[in-house]
Amino acid sequence: MEILNNSTTVVADKSFSDRDSQDIAGEAHRFSDGDRNAFYQTIFSRRDVRGQFLPDNIPEDVLSRVLMAAHYAPSVGFMQPWNFVVIQSKETKQQVHQLFDKAHQEAAEMFPPEKREIYRNLKLEGILESPVNICITCDKQRAGPVVVGRTHIPEMDVYSSVCAVQNLWLASRAEGLGLGWVSILNPRSLKELLEIPEGVVPVAYICLGYVSRFFDKPELQTAGWRQRLPLVELVNFEGYGKPAGGEADDQLLARISRDQQELETKGYQPGFVTAR
Repeated sequence: MEILNNSTTVVADKSFSDRDSQDIAGEAHRFSDGDRNAFYQTIFSRRDVRGQFLPDNIPEDVLSRVLMAAHYAPSVGFMQPWNFVVIQSKETKQQVHQLFDKAHQEAAEMFPPEKREIYRNLKLEGILESPVNICITCDKQRAGPVVVGRTHIPEMDVYSSVCAVQNLWLASRAEGLGLGWVSILNPRSLKELLEIPEGVVPVAYICLGYVSRFFDKPELQTAGWRQRLPLVELVNFEGYGKPAGGEADDQLLARISRDQQELETKGYQPGFVTAR
């Protein structure tokens, strides 16, 4: 920096880069490298757990923390539409599992013949094995008929409950808990079983507990059911389906490609949060 004529006029040093400016702008609010690494590690090591649950109980302080994380999720219009039905009894789990079995058999017939056997052999739930099941719901009437932010997209209440699911999922991973989302359930039957009232929608039925291991990659990816899509094919510019429009866009796509290649080949590495 250069001060002219002992006044407060400041001339920026030309060697001061845009990156330097961005770093200074972020310093006030950015987490430390260690905290950011922990955050991204949680995201990239999160898995949908099905068959690795241990019978160990979840301590009440841990269960309280992950539920609190879910409750502090963002919600449109601050409507907080969620409820959390905590299920630990074997009897209730058995009843839910029966609903799953029925839906699972129905679902198998929906796939083409060449995929049915693969589907039937997939482990898609841990209802009985996990010590805690939780049904997360959405009360569509909680904030009244007119809600800030829901005036033109009525599904925003359900989307808000999904944010609570994500918060719970990430907090659980940070606590060493595995979480599995069971979506192969008839929602009407589940509502009846859990006595969920009209106007309240079951959004997610999840299985929660400590696990023997977390897989390096999602099970469906390892099983060859689906592969991770390249992010570069999903990023558009200035409109849906529109390609890169200049050098800056090309540089971003090149960086995205490098980052994803490293994640897929090496797994998460702490250097992810630093310039490379």
